[in-house]
Amino acid sequence: MISEPDSNRSPTKYLIVDDHAAFRKTIREFLPAGVVSECADGREALGRYAAERPDWVLMDIEMEGLDGLTATNELKRRFPEARVIIVSNHGEEEFRQAARDLGVCGFVHKEHLEELSPLITAPPRREP
Repeated sequence: MISEPDSNRSPTKYLIVDDHAAFRKTIREFLPAGVVSECADGREALGRYAAERPDWVLMDIEMEGLDGLTATNELKRRFPEARVIIVSNHGEEEFRQAARDLGVCGFVHKEHLEELSPLITAPPRREP
């Protein structure tokens, strides 16, 4: 028996938050199929998340205005269900630990965007 795709299932929604438009476009190329929206800073991301409720947020750390870690903290406070992956050039352990402390789903260095799709498509981890 061949199963038909679920036509009632809505596409995965992504919100890319990065202050460089060209890099937001690059990130799009590494995402599984879905609907993508973009914004350039953390403050805009908070409003966009509230309005659109994306399935995934791909958040840079260093941005003008509200930085990505502060925005993630506020996002998780308001919307604990938000699934955030940090996408940054800052790969130092202090940034990775700060992201883990905020409850992000992953941390991807901008030089390793091929790691995004496996993070997004992996089954959810169960807490022990």
